[in-house]
Amino acid sequence: MPRPTPPMRAARDQSTRMVEMLGELVGHESPPGSLRHLTRCADLLSRWGEEVLGRPARRVVRDGSPHLLWEADDQQILLLGHFDTVWPAGTTADWPFSVNGTIATGPGVCDMKAGIVQMFTALKLMASTARVGMLLTCDEETGSATSRDLIVDQARRSGTVLVGEPSTPDGRLKIARKGGALYRLTVDGRAAHAGVEPHLGVNATVEAAHQVLVLRAMNDPAAGTTVTPTVISAGTTTNTVPAAASLAVDVRAWTDAELDRIDRAIRTLQPHLSDATLSVRQEVGRYPMAPQRAMGLFQQARAAARDLGLPPPGGARAAGVSDANLTAALGVPTLDGLGGVGGGSHARSEYVDISQMPDRAALLARLVDRILAAAPSTAPSGVSRSPSIRSIA
Repeated sequence: MPRPTPPMRAARDQSTRMVEMLGELVGHESPPGSLRHLTRCADLLSRWGEEVLGRPARRVVRDGSPHLLWEADDQQILLLGHFDTVWPAGTTADWPFSVNGTIATGPGVCDMKAGIVQMFTALKLMASTARVGMLLTCDEETGSATSRDLIVDQARRSGTVLVGEPSTPDGRLKIARKGGALYRLTVDGRAAHAGVEPHLGVNATVEAAHQVLVLRAMNDPAAGTTVTPTVISAGTTTNTVPAAASLAVDVRAWTDAELDRIDRAIRTLQPHLSDATLSVRQEVGRYPMAPQRAMGLFQQARAAARDLGLPPPGGARAAGVSDANLTAALGVPTLDGLGGVGGGSHARSEYVDISQMPDRAALLARLVDRILAAAPSTAPSGVSRSPSIRSIA
């Protein structure tokens, strides 16, 4: 077995501290929308970032949500991540951070608190952080509503974005992602007594059921397009014809054209029942992350792994979306999946392999050094810095 290179030895010297940091960060619960918890977690991360970068975070608060930004004057690379999780407050009471051998578990341990620890460790290992910015947001899991413009602005001024979301369980980086959209379909009907005069009502539940079948028919398995009705609510009492119903629809697709096709189809849905009315609102939208935005950086990452004596990572196409979709849609070179090696995100089976964390931190640091060694002092040509972004949101 080859002897580890000096950067690898430096990274592995951080192993114990990385696990300690991960346990502390998982213990700082950060459920979506809980401003008290998010602020407490942001306080911890702010301290860590200042220790590593030698400059304080700028806390960007939007609707109470605290996002953390460490800007660089001549920023060439943006390290991007999020510290919110999908887990409600109190989850750590019955599912605390724990380590069994090389496997750590706990809420958010993989998505994406291990990635944050790795990013901070990578910053320690870099030759220079003078041209590296870092942005940690706290609303990615709910659609990045308050952080979207911040992400866009920082991606444009950087020219390269490296995202600390988890890799695949076998360590592949994410070179493409499906795009996604969430729609809210509202049905307005008419109430009536369900036992005495149901014929005088317009049943919103029945109308919603018809729409579910129409939506299911929009799926295209050959193209990988999924249209999935999810949460539905309707009615008030068991003896009343429902006057209103609400239906959430999750859409995923590999291409802009497929997302646009589904968007047009959903917006032109027609009611099945006479006197029922439909309205559609899109709540979240991200175009796909196309592989051409990642391939140059992916090859650099493989070369960085070889520099360190590590096996070059493979590439994967991910069905889920992340903030990488936003930056790639700008035309900014973006590579995702540079975070923890693990799996089970959003489930009680969530885990990360802590033995891989130092190596992945070293890989990220080496990748940054390689990019900066070849980077000009201004953003790469072809990267738009105009104020607009094509978006389905």
